[in-house]
Amino acid sequence: MSAVFNFTFVPWFRSVAPYIHKFRNQTFVIGLTGEAIAAGKLHSLAQDLALIQAMGVKIVLVHGFRPQVNEQLAAKGHAAKYSHGIRITDSVALDCAQEAAGQLRYEIEAAFSQGLPNTPMAGATVRVISGNFLTARPVGIVDGVDFQHSGLVRKVDVAGIQRTLDMGALVLLSPFGFSPTGEAFNLSMEEVATSVAIELRADKLIFLTEVPGIRMQPNEPESEDNPIDTELPLAAAQALLATLPEAQTPTDTGFYLQHCVKACKAGVERSHILPFAVDGSLLLEVYVHDGIGTMVIDEKLEELREATIDDVGGILQLIEPFEKDGTLVKRDRTEIERDIATYTIIEHDGVIFGCAALYPYPEARTAEMAAVTVSPQSQGTGDGEKLLKRIEQRARILGLDSIFVLTTRTMHWFIKRGFQPVDPDWLPDARKRKYNWDRRSQVLVKKL
Repeated sequence: MSAVFNFTFVPWFRSVAPYIHKFRNQTFVIGLTGEAIAAGKLHSLAQDLALIQAMGVKIVLVHGFRPQVNEQLAAKGHAAKYSHGIRITDSVALDCAQEAAGQLRYEIEAAFSQGLPNTPMAGATVRVISGNFLTARPVGIVDGVDFQHSGLVRKVDVAGIQRTLDMGALVLLSPFGFSPTGEAFNLSMEEVATSVAIELRADKLIFLTEVPGIRMQPNEPESEDNPIDTELPLAAAQALLATLPEAQTPTDTGFYLQHCVKACKAGVERSHILPFAVDGSLLLEVYVHDGIGTMVIDEKLEELREATIDDVGGILQLIEPFEKDGTLVKRDRTEIERDIATYTIIEHDGVIFGCAALYPYPEARTAEMAAVTVSPQSQGTGDGEKLLKRIEQRARILGLDSIFVLTTRTMHWFIKRGFQPVDPDWLPDARKRKYNWDRRSQVLVKKL
């Protein structure tokens, strides 16, 4: 085994450990689109889910079957019909849905039964249990459209699912529910996954989808200048949804986002939209700091936002102790008032617990992250990382290539988060002229 491999694998594995500890005994509800299965991603996803379960996570997997049902309908010469983003399920479509669901359940159970030596599934014993955990009701007639056998979730058998998870099994749910009279209803995978996540009080709701996530500028085309917004606060997600037309197809921006918002509003702290096209996207999102898709996060008691003039007093109170002990350069009220638009703050229950400022140098395609401060009461809770992520987002929106910091005491914190030390001569000319050579601050740069 090469020394290079040792030096890359060991630090990487150690960096993953905090997430393994954090998610042990947590419950994840995974919504898997039928498109992912049609694209041949089932076996690799089963391997990743088996690995996550082996690390102590309880998993409920809800599969979709949109393309499979449409394929069955086409074979019978029957057109697929939708309204309000929901399938209109007539008797032919119901037969096709039942047929597709049965076939997919067998395929999924087979994927979790893999155990060949020298594969990720070697030694894995994943018990897959499914059942009539969902009670449904008809969608009925909406705006004059009769949805026939299409339904909505009426009730989730939380106790039954929880007992199954506690046995160490993976719970598999098809998008079907049954009425008390035994009538079958075709449900949407997204609604089932969301309802189950809410009722189970799941820790995460994750959609593995045909879209890469929500872009920073959702109405603009995909490009390097319009990256995926990796963390979307609930308030921002709600504001975005309010500007979007009703989602009709899975590729519409609001299609999965509306379910993420619904889940977060009902108490699911984190909801994710991930691309199934990226191999290992589930592992990258769960166990890597920056993630890969979009995470909608519920911040009931916490608000991460850009500062206003009313925040100047709170910022001064926060940074004063750090200025006194020499960690921060002294800033007076006038300077902060003048630059208030550059500040991002974290507020808990109306009290400012963290702040950071972004000073762009567009001619050098970089910006300084300055006045980075987290209250001692809040240190170690991730507030510093949230501020860093928001500053990175603001810099990307400005089209910058990097951000830099000057620090005398917190160099290692920044290095752990991707910053690299450089010589002060690297600084943009306008910033170099203001560099305090007596203070001898370290200059660190992070490429975006």
